[in-house]
Parts: sequence; structure tokens; C-alpha cells
Amino acid sequence: MTDAAADRAFLTRLFEAAVAAADPVQVLPRHLPQKPAGKTVVIGAGKGAAQLAAAFEAAWDGPLEGVVVTRYGYAVPCERIRVMEAAHPVPDAAGLAASEALFAAVEGLTEDDLVVALVCGGGSALLPAPAGDLSLEDEAALNQALLASGAPISAMNAIRKHLSRIKGGRLAAAAHPAKVVSLVVSDVPGDDPAQVASGPTVPDRVSLADALAHVARHRIALPPKVSAALEAAEEAPRPEDPVFARNEVRVIASAELSLQAAKDAAEAEGLPAVILSDALEGEAREAGRFHAALAAHVAQSGEPFGAPVVILSGGETTVTLRGAPGKGGRNTEFLLSAALDLDGVEGVTALSADTDGIDGSEDNAGAFADGGTLARMRAAGADPAAHLTGHDAWSAFAASGDLFVPGPTGTNVNDFRAFLVRARG
Repeated sequence: MTDAAADRAFLTRLFEAAVAAADPVQVLPRHLPQKPAGKTVVIGAGKGAAQLAAAFEAAWDGPLEGVVVTRYGYAVPCERIRVMEAAHPVPDAAGLAASEALFAAVEGLTEDDLVVALVCGGGSALLPAPAGDLSLEDEAALNQALLASGAPISAMNAIRKHLSRIKGGRLAAAAHPAKVVSLVVSDVPGDDPAQVASGPTVPDRVSLADALAHVARHRIALPPKVSAALEAAEEAPRPEDPVFARNEVRVIASAELSLQAAKDAAEAEGLPAVILSDALEGEAREAGRFHAALAAHVAQSGEPFGAPVVILSGGETTVTLRGAPGKGGRNTEFLLSAALDLDGVEGVTALSADTDGIDGSEDNAGAFADGGTLARMRAAGADPAAHLTGHDAWSAFAASGDLFVPGPTGTNVNDFRAFLVRARG
């Protein structure tokens, strides 16, 4: 194995360690609620919802029923819980049907019943339920506008929660008077469970005024009908509402825990590691330039970290679309920007990938990059700078042979970034 191949294999092992730390089979049994006097109903949404449902079935030794929704191609077999599939990141009619199925599952429950909500990243798009006169097409247009805006996830969710019948705790309110225990796999910076999947079972204190302020601050170009609906929207449910009084929320996996697992894995192989942040936000290409500058400086000077070292970070960057986008997602855009600044730099190998196994529009989780990446792209006829400008990072990395394709992982604790720095001086 060449040195380059060995470094990529090492970074892959760190990614696998991060994903394993969020594996539902490992983490969910530690957070099971007490059995109820009545029946147990499982509901859920997200790109890892089917795996969470399968893990819950395996760990729960009593009767149960329920329904969860996941992205197309992400389903796994369950015996007692119905698994539905829908579109992500732009909602479709299958998602609308799934939302209605979840409402039906919690209808008519009593205070003796228990609802277990399995919630993870991706649930916002998978649970469309437009409020008022809005249609599914309006909600899809809203999602497209939010995704193109570059706004942080908290801003997008504040808007979504005021235009939905299911988000912002409304699904939990529909289950009242049953107790709702939400088991959350966090994919958001700061691990606020009310932000994961726009909090269908977890209300927060965001107000309509906050949502409107986000639209203005981030210059979000909402469709006219959606904008008018937001102006006239009702306030989202508040945590102090009595319908939520008996409910519990538990974050069972997060970027913080996964990055620590990757750090431990690196150090077990004899390489020191540092975690910059588990909640990094901002424009993907700017974050890429920062990481590249830091790694190059460490490679050249041994400061602020002595080399060899692994530099880790997590969180969720954003991509502000300018013009028609090409293929890719925030991890490949981050890494292509970093690769431009690492061109010719020796001793640095990087991996940026989404822990759910899919980055954006294609089947890759992310990509690898090193000092020779741009040369490989150019040799294949690709213009790296033009691909970055056109939000077409996938095509650039496909040309250089640097895509990272592990397949769906069954969990989602957001982005994973690792820079292996071996050189010094």
C-alpha cells in the first residue's frame, strides 16, 4: 500500500469510528424508557430512522406498533414498525403521506400509553405538512429557497416551524395525553434537540418575530405565497404548554461523541488528535480555506500543533447557491475549496464527509484531498476553480478519483472532517 493509500485508509477508519459511536444498535438500548401500563407506539423520521426503529425493536421485549419515515433507499426491514420512504432534501407526496401516517399512529391515545419518537437528521424534508392554504408544492419551494439561502439551520427551522402542522412540537401535541419520549440523534451544532428535524416532538422558544427576522437578516427569497403565509402564521407551540409536561427528551448520539471516538481511534494508532469544534457553521468554502490554512501552517511550522497530528471538526456548514448548481454537497464544496489552497502542499491528507453516507445530490459521503488533488483534476480535464464557482465539486472529485463512497451508514451526526498532517518544517 502506498503512503497516500495508507493515509486514506487511516482517515476512513476514523470516519468508521465516528459512525460506530452513533450506531443505534450500540447507543439506543442505554436510553430505553420505562414500559407503560398501556400500549407502546413508535414514530420517527430521518435518514437513520429505519435503523433506529430496527434497533428499538431488537431492544424492546414488550408489544409495540408504529411507523417511521426515511429517505428513499435507506429502509431496513422491521417486523412490527412500518417503514415508509420519501424524498430528501425536497419533500414529495410520499412524505406528505408519511406525515399523515404518523398523525394517525398517535391519534386517540390515553395517558397510559407511551409514544417513543425516534428523530434524526433529514426529518424536516421527510415530514412535509403545510399549514393553512399552503400546498406541498409551496413547501417544496420553501425548502428550495431555504437550502439556497446559506442561512444556518436554526434560522431555517424557525421559518419551517411556523409554516407546518407537524414541526415545532406539533406531533407531540397531537399525541397528548400519552407520554412522549423523544430519542434524538443530533445532527445540529450545539445538539439542541428542538432543531433536529425541526423538532416534530420537541418544542422550543422560537417566535414568529424570530422567523420573520431571519428572513430579513439572511435575505431569504421566499415565494410570495409562502411569505404571505408566514406573515399571517400563528405562533409555534411553547415548551411550557401543559401538553408537553410529561414528555422526555434524550440526545442519544451527537457529533461531540463521534468526534471523541475518532480522536480516541487516532490516538490508539499512535497519532495525536485535536478537535477544533463539533459545532462549526458558516459558508462551506470559507471553512475549507480556514482548515487548509491551518493544516498547511502546521505542516510547515509545527504550530499551533506539533506534527504529526490529526485535526478534527464537525458541525454543519452551508452553501449559498449562486446560479444553477452542479452536483455535490457541502462536504465536497468545503473540500474543493480547501484543495485549492493545499495545491502542492506536502504531508496533508484530508477527508470531509457526511456521517449519514450521502453528501448532497449524489451517492458519495464526501471526498479525499491532498496536495496533488488539483493536479489530478487538471490532468483529467477539470477546472477546479470553475467547478467550485459552479457548485459542482462532485464532478471535480469524480474526475480526480477522490470521491469517498461508503454508502448509507444508518445514522447521522452531521459532517465529519479530518486533516492528517504528517510533515513538519
